[in-house]
Formats: sequence, C-alpha cells, structure tokens
Amino acid sequence: MISITSSTARRIFSIAAALVLACSLAAMMSAAPANAAGNQGNDAEEFVSDYTSRHGLPGASYAMVKDGEVVTTGASGDVATDTPIAIGSVSKSFTAFAVLQLVDSGKVDLDAPITDYLPDFSIRGADASAITVRMLLSHTSGLPNPTFVASTGSLESSVALISDFDVASKPGSTYAYSNFNYRTLARMVEVVDGQDFDAYLDENIFTPLGMDDTTSEVTAADRPGLDAGHVTAYGLWLQVRELTADIGGSGGVISTAEDMAKWMGMQQRAGTTADGTRILSADLVEESHTPQPNAGTYGLGWQLTSTADPERVGHGGSLTRYTARQDLVPSSGCATVVLLDSFTPIRQHQYDISTGLIDISEGTDPDLGFPLATVVDLCLAALTLLALVLGIRGLLRSDRWARKRAQHPWWRRSLRLLPQAIMPIVAVSVFVGLTFGQANPATTLDIFGLWPAFMVLIATGGLVGVVLIVARLRAFGTHSRLLNAASSSVE
Repeated sequence: MISITSSTARRIFSIAAALVLACSLAAMMSAAPANAAGNQGNDAEEFVSDYTSRHGLPGASYAMVKDGEVVTTGASGDVATDTPIAIGSVSKSFTAFAVLQLVDSGKVDLDAPITDYLPDFSIRGADASAITVRMLLSHTSGLPNPTFVASTGSLESSVALISDFDVASKPGSTYAYSNFNYRTLARMVEVVDGQDFDAYLDENIFTPLGMDDTTSEVTAADRPGLDAGHVTAYGLWLQVRELTADIGGSGGVISTAEDMAKWMGMQQRAGTTADGTRILSADLVEESHTPQPNAGTYGLGWQLTSTADPERVGHGGSLTRYTARQDLVPSSGCATVVLLDSFTPIRQHQYDISTGLIDISEGTDPDLGFPLATVVDLCLAALTLLALVLGIRGLLRSDRWARKRAQHPWWRRSLRLLPQAIMPIVAVSVFVGLTFGQANPATTLDIFGLWPAFMVLIATGGLVGVVLIVARLRAFGTHSRLLNAASSSVE
C-alpha cells in the first residue's frame, strides 16, 4: 500500500498548479494575437461603415495586413471584398514593379535612356535621349500631364501622341506628375518582353500572387470595375459612366480588397509570394519605396508621406468615378488598402479611411472627420436656389426694368445687360470649351460628373442669365415701339 505524506501532497499540488498556470499563460499568449486581430476587424468594420454613412459614400472595401499576413478584410455599402474596383493611379505601383522585374532580369537599365528601348519616342522642346527610365518612374522626366487626351485604344498609339506636346520642364530637374510617364513605361514593357502589357502583369504579378480577380485594361470601357462608379453630390451619390480614356500603365488595374491584400503582403515580405517564391529582389523593392533624386518624396511608383503620423509609404488613385489608396507603415509593419466605387471632387476619402485604419492598427481611435464635401455641396445648392429665386424675380420685373431704361441709348442698355451675360459665358466655356475638339474624349455628361453640385450651379446661372437677357430685350422692344408710336401720334 502506497502512503502519501502531507508534504508530498503539497509538492504534487504545487507542481499541478504550476502546470495549470503555464498552460493558461500559453493559451492566453497564443490567443492574444487572434483576439487583437478580431478586435481590429470589428473596429475596422464599424469605422468604415460609420464613415461611409457620414460622408454619403455608396460603398467601400478595405484590407489590413500586418507583417505580410492578412489581419482583416471587409466592405460596406454596395460593394464586397471581392468586388472588382478600378484602382486608378495605384496602378503605377504595378507598372513600376513590372519595370523593376525587367531590371532584375538584366533586360532594362534604370539609368538608360528610354530611347534605348523605344527609339521613336520623342517630345517637343527636349532631347528624348536625356530622359531615363528612372526619370519616368520618379516623375522627373519633364513630360506634361494634360487633362484630356484622345483615347487611342493602344499603348503604342497613346505614347505616340506625346510627340505632339511640349516638355513641361527640363528632364531630370524637378518632380512633375504625369500619366504619360507610366504609359511610356508600360509600352516599354511590351517592347522589351514581347507581349501585351496586360498579359505581362497577369503572368508575372497577378498569377504568382494568386490575384485571381485582378485584371488590367488599356482603355476605360464598360466592364466590371469600370461600369458602376459614382460621383458624390449633396451628401448622396449618382451613378455616372467613367470617362473614356487611355489608362493603360497609369491607371488601368482593376482589383479587389482581397487581391490587394496579397499584393501588400508581398511588399512587406520584400518581394516574395505567400509560398516563398521570389518575384522581385528585396533591394529593388526597397528602392521602389525610396525617394528618388529631384523627385521630392516620390520613389518608383510609391510615395513617402512624411507629414503623416506615423510616416507611411503609399500611393493614391483616382479615375473620374473610382478612388483607391494603399499604404505601408514601416514603423509598425501595418499595411492598408481602401477601394471606393465613388469619386468626391474636394475630398480624398480613400486617404482619410486609410488613416483611420492605420489608427486602429496603432491602437488609437479613428477620426470620422467633418463632412466638408457634403456641406460645400449644400452651400452650392443654396446658391443655386438663390440664383433661381433672383432669376424669377428679375423675370417678373423685366417689364418695369426695361421701362425705366427705355429712353437710354443702345450702348447703355447693352452695358446694363452685361452682368446677366457673365454666367452664360462661363457655362459655355465649361460645357462647350472643355468638350471642344475631335480628339477630346470628354462629353457634357463627363464634365457634369466632375463636380455635379458646382456644375448645376453654373448651368442654372447660365440659364437664368439667358432668360433674363431675352426677357429684357423683349421688354425693351415693346417699350421702344410704344415710345415710337407715342412720338408719331404727337407729330
């Protein structure tokens, strides 16, 4: 028979208690990251939902990544995490990555002239051979950035158009953002690799990363990710078609929050996929995030935002109906992606949402922000209503207004009508001037969609001005005839 003394029992109890405590601590430590991730996911979901509601956005999808691993993905409104959304100029990071892959393989030299790869490339006012690949990547090439350019349907034709423009600055001297830079780089990828740029991205970036729902387009067209965008107005939103334009290389990637999380994870892993396959050297990934000579804070397809706290490396993107943002936070290992199926004229909502997600990752409360764009639009609505009221008042008083000035000479009458001509002239300049020319792809609807609340004010002011001018001219005519009749009867 085995006997157990009290001292032995105490030792057994102490050992058992220690084992229980150790197991409990281990369970708590292993559960802590999951709980933290879960809390961040809930906080992010609540924040994005509240933000889109406050600012009148139709939808937003997002992702948070930490040290190469996805923390959470989510969506609010009319989009989901797998909804294709055009990412605009965030596409430049992909174009830069493709170019750097060719540098990695020895097919391209960063500091070689672009004419080594595109012999026919030219720009008025500068020696094209003075423009290097690095200058194009860092926006220091001096190429201009016109607002509206003819849609050609191919990178080759789009780049050929550059020869019709004047250089904006001396190549290599200063930073000047231009979509032409990245269209030229995309065309270079085609020529050097021997396949279409879209096919190159799919084969060398999208497929290795498992970005199965991501594609690239040369021209904005009616297809998923480009056919259901919105523009915000008066705290609401309007679905308006995307402006027809060449976007290949500079803004043609269409992706999802889930796919973009894989892209950001690869960036944090310094060029390796989730299974460890290297698709770009770590040195070149770091170089792409590093500000370049004379480029200010711009790197190679990425930009340092040193004024933000914490400091981040990222890129924003906007088409006329879609906006996006990607950010890497080196100090914490956090990364965020925000995709919006809407464009707001005077507010970078994608940046604000990304900042809020970074705040959540840092353990601080995100700021929902003041709905400035909505307030400005409502102020414009008030001005529009005021213009209508004053127009109706002027129309009703046009007869009395003309009677008081019936005996004025014609030139004085004309001068009195000039104030009413201002808004019609502005309206014609905007709605006709900005769409003028066969090579201009913009339509009146496209111009309206740039800022609906402001355009409604301009159109209303123009219409009111025309109506008042016509009404007063008619009233002048009537009173002139009456005066002439009265003069004749006196004679």
